Amino acid sequence: MLRNFLTVGGWTMLSRVLGLVRDQLLAAFMGAGALQDAYQVACRLPNMFRRLFGEGAFNAAFVPLFSSVLVEEGADEARLFARRTLGVMLAWLVFLCVLGECFMPAVLRMIAPGFLQSGERYALAVTLSRITFPYLVMICAAALLAGVLNGLHRFGMASAAYLAFNIVGIAAILGGACFSANVAIIAAWGVTFSGVVQLGLLLWACERARFGLMPLWPRLTPRIRVLLRRMVPGLVGSGVGQINLTIDTIIGTLLPAGSVSLMYFADRINQLPLGVLGAAAGTTLLPVLTRHVAAGDHDGAHAAQNRSIEYVLLLTLPAVAGILVLADPIMVVLFGHGSFTEHDAMLSAQSLRAYAIGLPAFVLVKVLAPAFFARGDTRTPVVIGIGILVVNLLLNLAFMKPLAHVGPPLASSLAAGLNVASLALILRIRAVLHVPRPFLARMGLVGLAALGMAFGVGAAAWALPFPAHIVSRLFWLGLLVVGGGALYLLLLCLMGIVHWQQVASVPGRLKKRGGRAKGA
Repeated sequence: MLRNFLTVGGWTMLSRVLGLVRDQLLAAFMGAGALQDAYQVACRLPNMFRRLFGEGAFNAAFVPLFSSVLVEEGADEARLFARRTLGVMLAWLVFLCVLGECFMPAVLRMIAPGFLQSGERYALAVTLSRITFPYLVMICAAALLAGVLNGLHRFGMASAAYLAFNIVGIAAILGGACFSANVAIIAAWGVTFSGVVQLGLLLWACERARFGLMPLWPRLTPRIRVLLRRMVPGLVGSGVGQINLTIDTIIGTLLPAGSVSLMYFADRINQLPLGVLGAAAGTTLLPVLTRHVAAGDHDGAHAAQNRSIEYVLLLTLPAVAGILVLADPIMVVLFGHGSFTEHDAMLSAQSLRAYAIGLPAFVLVKVLAPAFFARGDTRTPVVIGIGILVVNLLLNLAFMKPLAHVGPPLASSLAAGLNVASLALILRIRAVLHVPRPFLARMGLVGLAALGMAFGVGAAAWALPFPAHIVSRLFWLGLLVVGGGALYLLLLCLMGIVHWQQVASVPGRLKKRGGRAKGA
């Protein structure tokens, strides 16, 4: 499980790093203003439907069902089931895409009402959204293929294919900057083309796995009906999450121009640990829990759940501490250049701190939700999600005026904390989540180590003046990050959470695994 966790996490980390480069280019060429706001809203639409129809609800319903068919009836039946599912999904997505293209102006009036105050920003958002919207067809189909590969325990390519989004995006932005007067238009076409590339890579990966998945004509077979019934609660649950994001977008468009951009770039930094750890934990945990539950191995399920919690907290807590201490220099060094000024970066850092407060909760939701999905319960997270939706809306309305661009991030963080607390409480009541006292004490020590690291990094940042030159700033920030990581590891070792022998053996184990991978 750890190996799969690291595989998914490694590829996701590389994707996030490339995504950071892409975002730096977006900031440099479009800044924080009306143009950037319009582009980000256009990208949010297909991503909203991707998360709604392609990832959360679909994976929660499809992966356990596909895995059980694969184990109980063999590869041929599992392949037939996947091909029929792909046919039904494509038919629905194409219909949805055509509908969106026709009614895009009305859609933008609903999710970005603040844009109506500026006719130019609204018109640009409509144009960009029509360009990016077909991305949802390719990326949702790609999510199905990735789910199949995960069910076959081929986590590498399923995660690596998503690099294409950022690679193609970087090329499109640079091409637009060199050969076009409107970078946003070329960047939007890059989004759609990246979906074609990702889908092609995953189709190729399935062929290599001798599991070709050309879609069949859509038919609602009994097994597809079972899948759809299982998806409905998940769709409602994912819909609640997407409504939360839509509320944040609506509030952002009603704030001063540039607020959507400020929150977006802050969220991109927050997504580095969240996307890596959350995606790795959620992707690898669900199949493992499903197998343990199907075999009646409840102790194994508890152990897998607790290992995931431990892995993510070991890495998330220092990330939170580091972001809270270094938010300002992080945003200035990474984004404070070109059209995105240092003042914009400092304002975005305020949003980043608000997001970081909820980072552990955001990640733990992805760890706790599979405990429900693996047991066929997609209803409970939905009921909780509806309550969280109401809380998020009320907090957004309360924070909108006094906190401006900090309001939506803070509302999301507080709502996520309530979400994870509710999920954990219900799992405890059902005796599904078993957390021994020694485990809690161990996690408390991890928290103390992260706090000690924060004080150390803060003292170093105060003692070492922030340089004026960009190269010196990069070196300064890198020194603090590496030094903070070393201090955190030292504190973990001193507290007995990690042993020196484990740290010393890591390079050898990685080299050995790399050699086995090459030999295979």
